[in-house]
Amino acid sequence: MNKADRIADVRIHPIAFRDPPLLNVAGVHEPWALRSIIEIELENGLVGLGESYGDLVTLADLERVKPALIGLSPFDLNALTRCVYGAVAPHSDPAATFPPAGDKARATAVGAFEVAMLDLQGQILGQPLHQILGGAVRDRVSFSAYLFYKFAQHRDAPDPGDDWGEVLTPEQMVGEARRMVEQYGFGSIKLKGGVFEPERELDALDALRAAFPKHPLRIDPNGGWSVETTRRLMPRLDGLLEYCEDPVNSLAEMGEVARFATMPLATNMCTIAFGHIPETIRLNAVQVILSDHHYWGGLRATQHLAWIGRVFGIGISMHSNSHMGVSLAAMAHVAATIPNLAYACDTHYPWQTDEVIEGGKLPIEGGMVAVPQGPGLGVRLDRDALARLRQNYRDCGIRKRDDATEMRKYDPAFNPARPRF
Repeated sequence: MNKADRIADVRIHPIAFRDPPLLNVAGVHEPWALRSIIEIELENGLVGLGESYGDLVTLADLERVKPALIGLSPFDLNALTRCVYGAVAPHSDPAATFPPAGDKARATAVGAFEVAMLDLQGQILGQPLHQILGGAVRDRVSFSAYLFYKFAQHRDAPDPGDDWGEVLTPEQMVGEARRMVEQYGFGSIKLKGGVFEPERELDALDALRAAFPKHPLRIDPNGGWSVETTRRLMPRLDGLLEYCEDPVNSLAEMGEVARFATMPLATNMCTIAFGHIPETIRLNAVQVILSDHHYWGGLRATQHLAWIGRVFGIGISMHSNSHMGVSLAAMAHVAATIPNLAYACDTHYPWQTDEVIEGGKLPIEGGMVAVPQGPGLGVRLDRDALARLRQNYRDCGIRKRDDATEMRKYDPAFNPARPRF
């Protein structure tokens, strides 16, 4: 590979975009969500894109890695890993056994830059990214309607609210679901729980089952229930759910619940790193892992996790946070390559109104995202939109996500400690 195909520049753009007041066990979403857009430019002018979190800790980690990437080939992903391990965790050995406590900071940095380097590989070879990852087994990827309780508008914020309105009752939740299904064609439904007393949230699930008798249902209390609360609720959940996601707050507690649960247990909180896999298997704590390439270490790591799922009979799907189209395109490419993707993936994308890619938001039709056909990720930056979202970041005053402080604007006594119930 000649010098023209080496990395010449790395740019990290913190951005902020509007986020609705969505409720969860930790509080409520702030008016602005933070992300970072990563550009890796080669000497020949090609630019690869990545997306990651936008908090100060992540941004600092990415900035520490950035100088070491100059001069690398975009095909040298092992060199990327060495650069990250050297910058984010000095003296760490990339060949060492994954630590039982996890390694989210390093994995996040690898994932952020790896997507951009894979995008470049696809552009150089004139192939869509899924071909770089081994080839697609599907050309469209299923996603689930992601339902939230929500306030009508943010308190003490200049925005007038969103057109979804208040959603606090079972009837309002069914209305939210109807709009999601009618607008996007979703074939499965997930309810973000842990907000109200569990029986009230199960009333919402019952209403959703009556309204959508053929749609698989899920609930995610984000660790907001105790083991005993989950045990008490299990008769009502039996036969209602496709899976129950993170009812409790630790791997040990998930193992306890697995002994009496009548449906699979899923997680994106308790098993979130390769170092967590041995204990997960020992406890039989999780039957579905919701991968997230942003903190598992990238797209190839997501494929590796899927292979482990095949070894141990664990279902695989994907987690989501508030994100832009660069992230959704990356999710779609890697999801297209995973034969054992057993469940529709999560996405917050319908809740986001801004976009940073050319052409606006990627369409969700029939509950599915068509895999972009490239080359590379198949998406490019809208420079005007990027400039606007960067200015949002400068102006919004938020530098890390803090749902609890936002919630105290509504309830000064709010305590995010878990379990809540």
